[in-house]
Amino acid sequence: MSDQFPSPEREVWGPVACAAGGRVGDIVAALDEASFLSRCAARYRAAGFGVLGAAEERSWRKSWPPLFAALVRAGLKDLQVYLEYGTPGGGRRLDALLVGAAPGGALGLVVIELKQWQSCRILDADRVMRSDGVVTAHPVHQVAAYRSFFKHWRPESAPEVDVRAVVVLHNATAAEGAVLAAGAGKDVGVPVVTAEDLALPGGELARLLRCGDLAAPGTGQVSQFEGIRWQPSSRLLDHVGADLEGNSRFALVGDQQDAFVRIRRAAARHLPSRDRVSGSGEGAVITVSGGPGSGKTALAVRLLGHLMRVHPAARPRFITPSGTLRAHLLDATRGHLAARELFPSAGALRSTARQAGALIIDEAQRIKRSSTHGLPSDLETVLAHVPLAVIFLDERQIIRPDEGTTVEEIRTAARTLGRTHHHLGLAGSFRCSGSAAYTAWVDALLYGTPQPWTGHAGYGVRLADDPFQLEEWIEHATAQGYTARTTAGFCWPWTRTRTRGATALPLDITIDVPGSPDTPARTWRAAWNAATALTHPDNGRPLAPHSQLWASHTGGHQQIGCIYTAQGLEYHHAGVILGPDLTWTNGHWAAHPQHSRDEALRHLTPAQYLPYALNTYRVLLTRGTHTTHLHTTDTNTHQLLQQLITPIRRSPATAVSKSSSESNAQ
Repeated sequence: MSDQFPSPEREVWGPVACAAGGRVGDIVAALDEASFLSRCAARYRAAGFGVLGAAEERSWRKSWPPLFAALVRAGLKDLQVYLEYGTPGGGRRLDALLVGAAPGGALGLVVIELKQWQSCRILDADRVMRSDGVVTAHPVHQVAAYRSFFKHWRPESAPEVDVRAVVVLHNATAAEGAVLAAGAGKDVGVPVVTAEDLALPGGELARLLRCGDLAAPGTGQVSQFEGIRWQPSSRLLDHVGADLEGNSRFALVGDQQDAFVRIRRAAARHLPSRDRVSGSGEGAVITVSGGPGSGKTALAVRLLGHLMRVHPAARPRFITPSGTLRAHLLDATRGHLAARELFPSAGALRSTARQAGALIIDEAQRIKRSSTHGLPSDLETVLAHVPLAVIFLDERQIIRPDEGTTVEEIRTAARTLGRTHHHLGLAGSFRCSGSAAYTAWVDALLYGTPQPWTGHAGYGVRLADDPFQLEEWIEHATAQGYTARTTAGFCWPWTRTRTRGATALPLDITIDVPGSPDTPARTWRAAWNAATALTHPDNGRPLAPHSQLWASHTGGHQQIGCIYTAQGLEYHHAGVILGPDLTWTNGHWAAHPQHSRDEALRHLTPAQYLPYALNTYRVLLTRGTHTTHLHTTDTNTHQLLQQLITPIRRSPATAVSKSSSESNAQ
């Protein structure tokens, strides 16, 4: 392409990404209008925040009136205010943001976190338990992170900003607020304002709300603020990039390193660097494909770290449709309060494409598509606007009919747009103890002619006669210090809600185990991973991690994961339960969508369902780095696997210790 890419300056964040914006006095007048909340809900949806939920609407109705009454009493009706202000990429939403003129000419920003709580239990400096038993981040540290965003994302060309923050507990007493403030640990300069404080004289209240020295901003200052295009500072990028590049989980070897070098060369050619203001202007699209364990995610993350440090002016971003993978990346960078916006949600792909000069997309085969033909529209936007797009995908990990893209579709679209396209393939296997033999065995099992597992040094495969064996093996591996998890096909109901004060998850998964001359018939029961983290109602002790962190956080081995919580991740020992949706029947795999609990799949015909079932179990069978143990609920499938895999005959202790270091050739 001979033309430069469209300037990202057209994309403006600020009042566009909010539920309402204007002078405090104007919002106060609008609060009484019957249509005000519905207009806010429409703008909320237009900002990309989704459909307003009932709980969110209730919080608006209960929190906005006391907030604005206090602002008026404090003499702040001429300040600018934004409700539900969204940061770039939809990373966070601020309950309220005040903008005024600070002394010395800077813009004064006050981030307000609104809480309806009266009391809570302090678990530690970072977490509190609300009176309804929900464990959440301490609001003082929550709003301090929002404050950090403005400090670290202000471009050098933008006006100076003086950023403050405050927590408003408009239902709490002074004593209740003091408990919360003391529980934050060290003083971070964030006052906790209570209902009693909101009744203070106007001047004192304004000072407590951190607005005492703020004047009404001029129209020009408001326009200046609304025109700021927030972008991360070079210092933030350098620190986060160094952490990612130095993280041993993302080390590169073999063809990963070769691909990394080739992509770096393309970046040097097409992107501005610290020493060069602009790139070539031609742009490039690079696709990277590879099977399970080929190191796509490690390469993607290391590449992000490199781009952050060497090409900060390109505004590099990382997007994945996998909420689980995104949660793990945010967890890996949690030491940087302002890093969240570097990993926008998949819903922000289109808007991010109009801002970023370099965009890395991992698990691209999971991107939603609106039709069965052509490239997903969000990817078309990426190819049209982003100077350097690096897209990682595995076409055999397409698991739903409304997802999926291929290298050929991307190549065709790139050519249509006049873009240079490069394709790199990763052939190595860095999971499964480097056992390409195991991944080849899985592919033959599911897509070709099943073969006996003849073993590979360092990797173990076993067949469990029943899920009790599987559970014992997982428990022992965990006790030995390994990460061990069990996954299953989505063939049982998943109860997402639980009663208040619950200390256990619903045991939704039930598998009947027939008796034998030596043992009576039994029923195995287990819980799916938790929709939200489960903590003890008395002391806040973690009992089960949030589903997105099930694969790595303490306690996850006691729940069963599914395709949506396991894809893109790995652990030492993998247990896999093949459910009744996929069986070996008359010499071939047969699909039974009526046994699926996935609403996106159960309406399909068996022929339509089969490729998604095969791809799903391929993902589940390739998560373990040391061993994989299988169990199937179907008798015919079990008989097939008995011919291919050595069954578990030793004690769990022996099985774990030997399979971690020896071949399973028998």
